[in-house]
Amino acid sequence: MLTAIQILFLIFVPFLFLGIINRVKAVWAGRKGSPLLQPFYDFKKLLRKGKVISKTTSIIFKIAPTVNLSSIIFAFLILPLPSIGSVISFQGDFILFAYALGLAKFFTVIAALDTGSSFEGMGASREVTFSTIVEPAFFIVIGTLALLTGQTSFATIINLLSASAGYTILVKILFAVSLIIMILTEGSRVPVDDPNTHLELTMIHEVMVLDFSGPDLAFILYGSGLKLVLLTSLLADLFIPVNVVSVYPLIIFMGIIFLTSALIGMIESLIARARMSHVPQFIFLMTALSLIAFAVVIFFLRGGL
Repeated sequence: MLTAIQILFLIFVPFLFLGIINRVKAVWAGRKGSPLLQPFYDFKKLLRKGKVISKTTSIIFKIAPTVNLSSIIFAFLILPLPSIGSVISFQGDFILFAYALGLAKFFTVIAALDTGSSFEGMGASREVTFSTIVEPAFFIVIGTLALLTGQTSFATIINLLSASAGYTILVKILFAVSLIIMILTEGSRVPVDDPNTHLELTMIHEVMVLDFSGPDLAFILYGSGLKLVLLTSLLADLFIPVNVVSVYPLIIFMGIIFLTSALIGMIESLIARARMSHVPQFIFLMTALSLIAFAVVIFFLRGGL
């Protein structure tokens, strides 16, 4: 039963997540919008199409979509889900979680460089630059949670965190805002990037996948949606106990995921994409919030006032 829930979660939730974002944007724009499962229909359509691969590319370009998707799925096996837990759990597993996501991004970047296009190289350079800001902040978040709970396993950290109170509520709020910034950055959403733009000077992630087509493009799009759900699940884990075998935590968990997708759609409807020179300032906000939370934890662990 739990395995079936996990499979259904992996298959349909990423498409529904993207569909809710598109529907919210359509409502704010005064349009009817596409069906909620339109990303799933597009995915099936791309699977039936053929691939066009440039002769200048190597085996790296061919395997990149598969490695990207499989790495994100592997990271999902490490993250605990309410009432289900995690498939893979051991001490220090959050490091493997981060590196699995890093491997997915690495192959996407080198596949863009493999095309030999200076245009895609520009997008790859921007993607790597922003990642160098996000990843240290993410390790500060997870490291602080490990310090707070005295554990280094994702499942144990989340279990102990859900039972804590007091000043940890402030820490959770700071980390929640930090993870929302990470979701917008890693998911290539506004104000960092705009997945719907094709303006050459502002494209980041979309320019890196311009040469993919057919099933390869389907894997890339599905991987992007799955990564958004993965990071949002980490956000939801901050507030939902994962060791309680009940349907209610799972319902609240799904509610947080879909509310976050609606929030992303609202953000993209109300604000414009930031200037490229201002994007690092926005991402550094995640680092600042993470360091503040780290300082709060150190202060109270050392006895407070």
